Amino acid sequence: MTAIFLVRHGENDFVGKRLAGRLPGVHLNQRGKEQAHMLVDRLKQAPLKAIYSSPLERAVETATPLAVHLGLSIQPAPGLIELDYGEWQGAELDQLRTDPLWKKVQNTPSQVCFPGGENLRAVQQRAVEEIERIASLHDERDMIACFSHGDIIRLLLAYYLVMPLDEFQRLSADTASISLVFLTKDGIHVHSVNQAMTLDFQIPEINRKPEQK
Repeated sequence: MTAIFLVRHGENDFVGKRLAGRLPGVHLNQRGKEQAHMLVDRLKQAPLKAIYSSPLERAVETATPLAVHLGLSIQPAPGLIELDYGEWQGAELDQLRTDPLWKKVQNTPSQVCFPGGENLRAVQQRAVEEIERIASLHDERDMIACFSHGDIIRLLLAYYLVMPLDEFQRLSADTASISLVFLTKDGIHVHSVNQAMTLDFQIPEINRKPEQK
């Protein structure tokens, strides 16, 4: 079976504040760089055959320490790029929470197309197609790592867990977290989800409703 580690990029200054989307020049902050090096300790014993990454800087920067340690190149995986959030890209999250579309994104994402951007169902499809393209390049016994983004990883996990798209918001993919999926000719096994690199145990801010005015 092909073992695929789905790894979210490390922290950057947009996380929890603004929607980075596909903005260029969004780099790891100091905490994100530390997380990238911590991932080396977590994955250096895995017999990885290849490393793939979204082309965005924060994903490549997260993959780089592991690739250097293992002597592997980082192969591009364009289908794992972040969502195109269109007009939402770069906006502050507190502002977006007041948009009527926000509630739809949380409750019925299968019906959402971001203004000027992508449709979530199409995003899930292209991400799955990319993972399965990558898996087809490898032997069933190979182990690979794919570095991507929170929503992309959650959409992939929802698909492989046979969850309705409208339920994908129930899943988490923290920065520098690792999820593991096995793809075989006979089926799929989701081994682990959101194995995070922190012991902070902070309560996450989940789907916070905008303040009433």
